[in-house]
Amino acid sequence: MIASGGTARKLEAAGIPVLQVEDVTGFPEILGGRVKTLHPAIHGGILARRTPQHQEELAHHHISAIDLVVVNLYPFQQTVAQPNVSVATAIEEIDIGGVALLRAAAKNHESVTVVCDPDDYPMVAEAFASGGTGAHLRRKLALKAFRHTAEYDTAIAAYLAEQIEEAAPASDESASVLPAEMHLDLTIVQRNRYGENPHQAGGLYAYAGEQPAFEVLHGKEMSYNNWLDLDGAWTAAQDFAAPTVAIIKHGNPCGLASAETLAEAYQKAFASDPVSAFGGILAVNRPLDLATAQQAADLFLEVIAAPAYEPEALALLQRKKNVRILAHSGASTRPLSLRSIVGGVLVQELDRSEADMQVSAWRVVSQRQPTPDQLLDLAFAWRAARHVKSNAIVYVKDQATVGVGAGQMSRVDSVMMAGHKAGDRSRGAVMASDAFFPFADGIEAAAKHGITAVVQPGGSVRDEEVIAAVDRLGLVMCFTGARHFRH
Repeated sequence: MIASGGTARKLEAAGIPVLQVEDVTGFPEILGGRVKTLHPAIHGGILARRTPQHQEELAHHHISAIDLVVVNLYPFQQTVAQPNVSVATAIEEIDIGGVALLRAAAKNHESVTVVCDPDDYPMVAEAFASGGTGAHLRRKLALKAFRHTAEYDTAIAAYLAEQIEEAAPASDESASVLPAEMHLDLTIVQRNRYGENPHQAGGLYAYAGEQPAFEVLHGKEMSYNNWLDLDGAWTAAQDFAAPTVAIIKHGNPCGLASAETLAEAYQKAFASDPVSAFGGILAVNRPLDLATAQQAADLFLEVIAAPAYEPEALALLQRKKNVRILAHSGASTRPLSLRSIVGGVLVQELDRSEADMQVSAWRVVSQRQPTPDQLLDLAFAWRAARHVKSNAIVYVKDQATVGVGAGQMSRVDSVMMAGHKAGDRSRGAVMASDAFFPFADGIEAAAKHGITAVVQPGGSVRDEEVIAAVDRLGLVMCFTGARHFRH
């Protein structure tokens, strides 16, 4: 057995005979340990094929063949994940010799077994105890080693790219939000039974080296559609500062509400569309308490997600066999959204703008001025609208949705759908539209449902016609100057 530095000392302390690397190479570690195993006596023994020609060449140079290579790389990813790590410290945690050993052994897996994961130690030990590793196992381990070194190099490249972008002047193209190159390294977290439909394969992947965003505390495995809807529910709930409940169905909020307590927010969110809430995905932005759990337990929900749970609340919800209960791990959200399309990947920033969410930045374009209560509801509706599929129309009253029109090809159809959902609750409510009204018909339809105030981006060539309709109908209207399409 050959080992270097601390590994050799650990083996010796355990009473295991071991050769120091320098005993094999005839050359000491140099440069503070930066160079140890990079030597023909080591790499020749690993890379030599077991042919007469290579065996003769090894013998000529007094090199022994090496049949097993076990390496744990320096913990670069763990190091840079710590707060306030200096660049110098990070650079010292870039493994050179270990990566070279893994790649050499993986290349020569025809004859050499390579191990890069301690979880594989028992399996490899059992194989050697039974006579040696077979060709199939060596190939699997080689593939794992190449993936491991690729992940390692990707992490280094990503870290260095971040350092360059942070140090670049504002005018430098490299300081752009969108990098010139992106390297993704994803690891399977869960293989779903299928994708959106039974004839499609599907699974959840996480960024290599990062913990999954959610821990499943209870219930059966999440499905592909569960994960999609959870993403929408979680994002919507976390977008509000006050205690907020989001209930999502097929990618859109059927109920979204804020209140002084989660329990009150739940009542308002559920009341928004009780029929659609059945079988929905529930997310909250506070630890879920017993009062809220007692209400949620009365409804069939596919998934419940929260930052944490009061013990009594969790115990109550766990009585429901099939509901999936998830806790957020605290993992931060990456700033970019990626979506695969034919021939490539679309990349954009997540829609997190705050400037247009402030009513002080809006422009009141109607003759009638908004009341303080209307402004509160308009602000809620405007924030909610960016979580609804375009064309998005949201009716809001008392900091809660009362009707949602989503994903329609015509904006006026979304207005009428939201009104149909709201029924009489639309009387005195406010409305948000994720993009401008191209015609006055959407405003006229909203007025028929009892809407009193509207917030929209503005910017249509027919803005004056729309404003004239608002004034004729005695409504309030504010322009934000920004749109929030969600496709």
